Amino acid sequence: MDYEITVIGGGPGGYVAAIKAAQQGKKTCIIENAQYGGTCLNVGCIPTKTLVKTASVFEEVKRAKEFGIEGIDNSVITVNPKTMIQRKNNVIKQLVGGVQGLLRGNNIDMYKGTASFVNEHTIKVGNKTITSEYFIIATGSETLIPEFIVYEGNTNIITSTEALNLNPLPESMVIIGGGVIGIEFAYIFSSVGVKITVIELLDQILPMVDNDVAAVVRKKMTDTGVTFCTGARVKKVSGNTVIYELQGEELSVSADLTLMAVGRVPYMQGLEVEKLGIELDRRAIKTDLTLKTNIENIYAIGDVNGKAMLAHTAMHEGIVAVSNICGSYKKMNYDTIPSCIYCEPEIASVGLTEQQAREKYGTIRVGTFPMVANGKSLVEGETSGIIKVILDSEFGEILGVHILAAHSPDMISEFSLAMNMEATADEILMTIHPHPSISEALPEAFMAAIGKAIHSM
Repeated sequence: MDYEITVIGGGPGGYVAAIKAAQQGKKTCIIENAQYGGTCLNVGCIPTKTLVKTASVFEEVKRAKEFGIEGIDNSVITVNPKTMIQRKNNVIKQLVGGVQGLLRGNNIDMYKGTASFVNEHTIKVGNKTITSEYFIIATGSETLIPEFIVYEGNTNIITSTEALNLNPLPESMVIIGGGVIGIEFAYIFSSVGVKITVIELLDQILPMVDNDVAAVVRKKMTDTGVTFCTGARVKKVSGNTVIYELQGEELSVSADLTLMAVGRVPYMQGLEVEKLGIELDRRAIKTDLTLKTNIENIYAIGDVNGKAMLAHTAMHEGIVAVSNICGSYKKMNYDTIPSCIYCEPEIASVGLTEQQAREKYGTIRVGTFPMVANGKSLVEGETSGIIKVILDSEFGEILGVHILAAHSPDMISEFSLAMNMEATADEILMTIHPHPSISEALPEAFMAAIGKAIHSM
């Protein structure tokens, strides 16, 4: 064989898997048909968070007077899209260059092009044939364009990729989809002055988030000018008009641009997995908890397996897949993977929502703590958030933690670790958190869950 392990796809899961394989002494190559770093580094996590930073700084500047800073005229300050985009591109360039440097530094052969399976041990990349003992498929995902929507005329539809490079900024935008992608872009563009309308099929925005947290996010964004249409089914996009049905009535809204943000689907273009009989689960490659497909020497990680479309999940899956290939048995635990949404304030969660916990366990304990009662939140000037914890009623086992507060993505890992170690509420309460800090609100929510709150009623 030419290689012991061949990774197809150079996104977060793929490049981490390749580096891990090389560290294990395996002769490794990686194939990428676009840019190393994949969707996350190039048109996903990193660029969107760079724009989020611009939006949050802009909002902070507009609030300067609250903090005793004089001399800023809010009527004249603006965001320069060209500078914002250039900063975003500089961040991407640095990180993508870093990934390529890591791959070269670990003596991993890199090939440019689309991989196609010939048989279970052979692929073609352009005119080159590569044989390998094992393959790890890490081809990621692409934007879903729903087939049930009718598209008429010269539509103004963009995806998240085009939304990262808008110059000039539009005056108005309709966002189809109120999930993570839709809400993050709604926050970014509404913060810099774009009139935003979000149309969501379900009755709640952020359907993957706990109801109480989603409700607070919706209220805050509504107060800042975002219009939400939930329980609405988009029927047609005609030119610059989106036509949707709400409670049996046909309505429409027009805007300069329409952002399609209903989600992503696994990407396998050109891979020809059907030639090998690789089993699919709807549009995704089916894997077990070791990341193995039904073909003994082929694994699939990241968005392409459809299990949890998060960059940090893909990275960990890459490590687990390589460990299993190398004979060290490991399996994924998808129950304790944290997820984060970057609006203002940020959202982070792990485990079950209250509704999911009640359906699974019946009787549970729920504790909440309002960030308005947290000293550091008052200092920061961001008090609209909450912390919510869900516990098993018998033993105090942690079933879910949901944080809507500044720096929440930096705090949620404490509870991923706690849940992996099967910690209980008592152990969290015996862990001292610093004062003043946002994090000291966390044990307060656990106190509330057991009926012994100190700083809230």
